[in-house]
Amino acid sequence: MKKFLFASSVLLNLAAAAQTFDIVPLGVYGGEREDNLSSYLISQYQKNEFLALDAGTINAGIRKAIALKTFDVEEEKVLRDYIKGYFISHGHLDHLSGLVINSPADSKKNIYAIPFVQDILVNYYFSKDTWVNFTDKGNNPIGKYQLIPLQLGAEHQVTGTGLSIKAFELSHTKDYKSSAVLVGSHDDYILYLGDTGADRIENSKNLEILWKSIAPLIKNKQLKAIMIEVSFPNSQPENLLFGHLTPNLLQEEFIKLSAFAGQENLKGLKIIITHIKPSGKNPEIIKQELQQNNPLQLQYIYPVQGSLLSF
Repeated sequence: MKKFLFASSVLLNLAAAAQTFDIVPLGVYGGEREDNLSSYLISQYQKNEFLALDAGTINAGIRKAIALKTFDVEEEKVLRDYIKGYFISHGHLDHLSGLVINSPADSKKNIYAIPFVQDILVNYYFSKDTWVNFTDKGNNPIGKYQLIPLQLGAEHQVTGTGLSIKAFELSHTKDYKSSAVLVGSHDDYILYLGDTGADRIENSKNLEILWKSIAPLIKNKQLKAIMIEVSFPNSQPENLLFGHLTPNLLQEEFIKLSAFAGQENLKGLKIIITHIKPSGKNPEIIKQELQQNNPLQLQYIYPVQGSLLSF
């Protein structure tokens, strides 16, 4: 009996040790639902020290997480103390409106973004005329938020979280930059992509560069998951994608990734689908199309607002 208890304890400890990250989706859709727009809190496992990956919805997502018992504290505690900083992938409202609206009630922290995105934040949102400038740059800055510019491919430490991040450029329509970030904890990683079109549609090599960069992590089983958008079903015409992906285009890109990482290494890789446009039956159609065309045997995960994911 003692041996059994000891073995069970070892197995439980190993299972716990295998978890590196917690993710709390505060918003999962790519438009229309203003109370459920792109935002994901990520932390080291079982630590309430989060980086927000985009910030389309903040408070409504926190309330949902509290209702689901993901958090057992007041909304203000999560906003002010648990969220240590923000990564903003690009300058569209569905990825940052929650940050702007909740800024008066927020605490002092950092906003991490590539310079292209920081300029949008300062010139169009925290610009004095549209909203009080809570940043440390631009017109009449208050300085609550320190803007931390991310150099592409360089590792940055996220204050107060124990996480590192490394940014990559994406193309979200040909002249409009978006970005991805590789989040690290010890030797494990999760890749989060903001909005992106396929390289073929965008006449770009941004995703190819990204795939080459993460291929060694996949080979070494260090990449826990990829968080990537699929906004439209396959019926959406390619000239009306506006810098987004469909299930077929996602497969097109992952086939390219498999050439760098090895097809056998992608089997079972966890893919968290983000930014689905919720119009009509789009969510159901997209899920069906992803499952029907899955030659690499990827493991698709569809996040639910407020519901904890651990990897």
